[in-house]
Amino acid sequence: MTTFTIIKEMLEAKGACREGIRDFIGRYPDGVDYQELLDACAENGKDDYASWLLHVFGSTKTVLEVDEITSEKSIFFAGSIVCRGKISVKYRLFAGSGIEAGWGIEAGWGIKAGWGIKAGEGIEAGEGIEAGEGIKAGWGIKASSGIKAGSGIEAGEGIEADEGIEAGYDFGIYAGLRIRISNKAKYATIKAKTEPQNIVCGQYVKDGDEK
Repeated sequence: MTTFTIIKEMLEAKGACREGIRDFIGRYPDGVDYQELLDACAENGKDDYASWLLHVFGSTKTVLEVDEITSEKSIFFAGSIVCRGKISVKYRLFAGSGIEAGWGIEAGWGIKAGWGIKAGEGIEAGEGIEAGEGIKAGWGIKASSGIKAGSGIEAGEGIEADEGIEAGYDFGIYAGLRIRISNKAKYATIKAKTEPQNIVCGQYVKDGDEK
């Protein structure tokens, strides 16, 4: 899947480090496709390089459509990821645009999308979850650090973060949308160190307190 070619001069203009430029010239003297470079960074464990590339070069209109994603490394995709089944990666799952899965989304480290994140089941990350737009899960949402969205956050069950939970200005946080009314007090909970603003549905539970 091709995007556009990155050459040495483009990296220099973006302020890439000398070591990175030297490594790039050695591997790709004539330049390389943006997505191919992201894939190579993930394959070689250079997640910091891939994160930087996505930050400075931004998203593309490419779409990765697959039945399932399972990776023992990280996934960095410049466009949108549309997966009909589950997404499971060992480390990071980053997309320049949106991430959507018919089933659940799980990453051992962080999940980040330039647009929205949506899963038919749960969303779970060993680090933070961040989206430029909304985050929506059919089941629960859980992160070992913070959860942050540019618009609303919705979960069929509970929402839990070891740090803060933040929705976009004037957008709501909704937990327990698929819970029976009799179970809402137990399962429709929003758990974090500090109480989030804009809770519309769900009960706040301070991290460390008994539910």
